[in-house]
Amino acid sequence: MERQLSQDLERLKANLIRMGSLVQQSVSDSLEALLHRSEANARQVLDRDEQVDSLELEIDEEVLDLLALRQPVASDLRFIIAAQKINNDLERIGDHAVNIAQSAVLFAQRTFRTDMLDMPVMADIGRTMLREALDSFIRLDPALARSVIIEDDKMDDRNRVLSSKVIEVIRRDPEALEWGLEMIRISRNLERVSDLATNIAEETIFLTQARMVKHKSESDL
Repeated sequence: MERQLSQDLERLKANLIRMGSLVQQSVSDSLEALLHRSEANARQVLDRDEQVDSLELEIDEEVLDLLALRQPVASDLRFIIAAQKINNDLERIGDHAVNIAQSAVLFAQRTFRTDMLDMPVMADIGRTMLREALDSFIRLDPALARSVIIEDDKMDDRNRVLSSKVIEVIRRDPEALEWGLEMIRISRNLERVSDLATNIAEETIFLTQARMVKHKSESDL
């Protein structure tokens, strides 16, 4: 029984890593599509979404089977609970990547203004947070997970600043309205990616230290 449980847990972790890789690629492709106005990259994200959704369901079924058939306890149970939450977070990140890709298609097809304001910086922060959150889970590294959580405030600040800048542009140039609405939409999706990466980091801390850190201040992490 213990050997079978160990094998099942390894398979679950391998599928989560695969899910993380797919979603990370989608986020990267959607941002590349946006920043370089590449409709081809955006279409890759849209095409990949069905694969992400299918893998999420497969992982959910594995989690349910483990809970129903293997009766895990202690650290194994913590891992399964964390895995289920991370799986759901990753699927939602994939949805936000799709949203960004849809906006990227518009940027590629329309004669929008070329000014991207702080979007490239936000893209770098979002990609880094997701990569490090996944690395913290794979390596079971709570210190790296804490650094991801701390970075989330930077993305929140960037989102507020970019939204303010976009509104100012629209005030000066009403014809920039459609561009501005898409920029705000993209910024909010990026902020949600960082929020969900933070969730993954919090689950890593729960998994490794049996501590709940959601809504904790930086000094309490």
